[in-house]
Amino acid sequence: MTQHNWQFHTFQLIAQDVEQTTDPDLAPLSSCGELFRSLLSIVSQYSEGDFPHTQYKELDELVTTSSQQLGRTQPGTEKSWRRLHTDASILRAIVSLGAATARECIAILDRAIILSGAADHARLDLIQDLITRIQRQYLPLPLFEQSTVPAPTAHDHKAVCTATRAIEAWVFPPSLTTFQRQSCRQPFIVRGYAADWPALNAHPWFSARYLRHVAGSGRIVPVEVGMDYRAKDWTQKIMDWDSFISNLDLADNTPPPGQKETLYLAQHNLFTQFPALKADIITPDYVYADIPSSYFPGRQLPNNPDQFVCNSWLGPRGTATPAHTDPYLNLFVQVVGKKTVWTAPPEAGPSMYSYSSLPGSGLSNTSQVDVFSSSDEQGGEYGEFWEKVVPHAQSATLNAGDLLYLPPGWWHAMRSESTSFSVSTWF
Repeated sequence: MTQHNWQFHTFQLIAQDVEQTTDPDLAPLSSCGELFRSLLSIVSQYSEGDFPHTQYKELDELVTTSSQQLGRTQPGTEKSWRRLHTDASILRAIVSLGAATARECIAILDRAIILSGAADHARLDLIQDLITRIQRQYLPLPLFEQSTVPAPTAHDHKAVCTATRAIEAWVFPPSLTTFQRQSCRQPFIVRGYAADWPALNAHPWFSARYLRHVAGSGRIVPVEVGMDYRAKDWTQKIMDWDSFISNLDLADNTPPPGQKETLYLAQHNLFTQFPALKADIITPDYVYADIPSSYFPGRQLPNNPDQFVCNSWLGPRGTATPAHTDPYLNLFVQVVGKKTVWTAPPEAGPSMYSYSSLPGSGLSNTSQVDVFSSSDEQGGEYGEFWEKVVPHAQSATLNAGDLLYLPPGWWHAMRSESTSFSVSTWF
C-alpha cells in the first residue's frame, strides 16, 4: 500500500465510522454537530488527487475548537468532543505528512492521546499504528544495545524529621490471601519486589538511549514545571520527549549545565503513549485482590474496564509531591533511582492543615505543611501538625525495585533523592 493509499484508507475509515455510529454516548452531537458535519464535508472532498491545502486551516480550527471544549462541556457531551478532537487530529496529521513534516504530524497525534485520550481503544490503536508507520518511514532510530549501559549504583537512606517511625519493610511479599485479609490495612514495603522486571534489566529505564528507543523519534509529553505543584510559579507544558530526557541525569546521559527549569513528568499514563514500556513491568497480583468494602468505606475504583490505572512519575532530584490523600489503593514501585516517602494515617486529617480551609484553592486533598522541612524552616507554623501528626507519621527510602503499598485515605508525600522513575497503580 502506498503512502497515499493508506492516507485515503484512513480517511474513508473515519468517514464511515462517523456516519454509521450507533454509540449512544455519541448521540448528543447537537453541541458539536455542525463541526462534525464540517469534518465529514472535508472527508468527502478528499479524492485520490492531492488534498487541497486550503482545508488544512479548517482542520486546524476543528482541532483547536474541540480541544478548548474538553473538560468544560455540558454533561453527556464530552465523549463527542473527544471523538471530534481525535478524528480531526488524525486527519490533520495524515494530510500534511511528508519528510519535512513528520515530527509535526507525530506531535499532532500525540496531542490527541494526551488531551482527549484518543477517544476510544480503536482510535488509540489507529494512532499508535500511524505513529509507528511515520517513524519507520521518516525517522528511524538505531537499535538499542543493552550491553552499553552500566548498572546504577545504590543510594543511602534520607531521614525525615517529621516522622518518628519507619514504614514496615519486608523481604518476602505477603500472599494474596494474607494481603486481602490483613496486610492491606497498613502501608508496607517489599524490598526488591521488582528486581527481576525487564525495566531494571534487559530494558533498562535508567538508560536515556533505551527511553528514546522505546518511544521513537518525534514524541511529546506533558510535564510539570516547578519543584512542587503548590508553588505560585508552578505550571505545565507539553514538550519533546527527547529534550525532556536530555535534562535528566541517567546512566548514559548527563544534563546540560545551567538548567533553570525543573521538569517533572508526573501522574501521566505514559503506557498509553508508549505501549512498549508496558511489557517492561509486571502488574502486581494484588490489584486482583478481593478487599472487603468494610475495610475502606471511602474507597473508589478507577472508572475503566480493568478498574485499575497505571501512572508514571519521572523527574530529577528534588522534585516532590506534597502530602495528600487518594481514594484508591495504591501499589507504588520505584524503578529507577531513590525516593523518600512520608505517610500518616487518615486520622491525621484534622491536623494536616488541608487547603480545604482556603476558599477556591482546588487542593482540598493536599496539606499546606511541607513534611520534608523542619519546624524552624517553616517559621514555627502548623503547631498541631507537630504535636498530633509527627508522633504517628512514618517514613522510608525506596530504592530501585522496591514496592510500596498505600491504603486509601492515608496521607503521603514523595521526594526524589536522585533522578527517579516510578510506576503507581491505583486500584
